[in-house]
Amino acid sequence: MRAALTYMSIFAFSAAISARGDDLPTKLNFDRYKGMLEHSPFAAATAVVAPAATPNFAKDLYVANAAKSPDGDMVTIGSATDKDFKKYLTTKIPVDGYSIASIEWSDKVGETKVTISKDGQFATLTFNQAELSKPIPGPNRPPGVMPPVQQPQFQKPAPGLMSAPTPHVRGVIQRNPPGQTPPPSAQE
Repeated sequence: MRAALTYMSIFAFSAAISARGDDLPTKLNFDRYKGMLEHSPFAAATAVVAPAATPNFAKDLYVANAAKSPDGDMVTIGSATDKDFKKYLTTKIPVDGYSIASIEWSDKVGETKVTISKDGQFATLTFNQAELSKPIPGPNRPPGVMPPVQQPQFQKPAPGLMSAPTPHVRGVIQRNPPGQTPPPSAQE
């Protein structure tokens, strides 16, 4: 009986395999996916070529001075790279193609912003912070050396003029004056 069951299971297995092999589809051609590959939303992005940038006319420019006047505001602009470049602009007339478009005044030193234009291009300029942070050189002193700090000197007024009272200054109180013994401690 065992042999009959073995033969029957082999026969059933081979019948299942042969029937299933006939129902399998044939191998599909890869060309059917060609349209998806060409128009895929997941394709790698290509870099967009930016148009050639026009040179910025105000790349190295900064505000050197700014002043208000009844005749109109005046601004001096300079260049960080060309030390000989100085333009004195007013709100009235353009100078060498440069003109003032607007000025944002500020009470703080170095915070005023000036918008200038040249050939239809606009740029906002500020003060050169490196120049503002430099100390003002004095006579017989090399640039970059700070003057020594001096204490204010009080002068006595001329006789007959009202004078402010001299401030009261308390002397140093010594903890243990010389010649006295320290007080006895509480533990003795």
